Amino acid sequence: MAKLRVQRVSEELKREISDILRNNLKDPRISGIISVTDVSLSNDLSQAKIYLSIYGSDAEQEKTLKAIAGAAGFIRSEVGARVKLRHTPELSFHLDNSLAYGAHINRVLSEIKKTERDLNGE
Repeated sequence: MAKLRVQRVSEELKREISDILRNNLKDPRISGIISVTDVSLSNDLSQAKIYLSIYGSDAEQEKTLKAIAGAAGFIRSEVGARVKLRHTPELSFHLDNSLAYGAHINRVLSEIKKTERDLNGE
């Protein structure tokens, strides 16, 4: 039962934080397309790790992540106003490279298939 609640709260946080990042943050250091890929909550709902996918160069990603981490207090207060919980969890933001890694794996697999076709004379 507790795991189901953690999962529901995690999805709600993901939805609300996505909306806050899209509509409420006006920091010029935040650039590119940002998506919240996952929210990992502790069992007591006191800590939340937010994983972000940021489209852009490595330097832009780091700059954007630092700006978002600097606005963590504002984001937490917005989440507290939107999501009715006894205590709003502490937020920490992390870069999620899984989408870029998946694209890299797809490119490698495509190259392998092309090489196999070339060797088989197809």
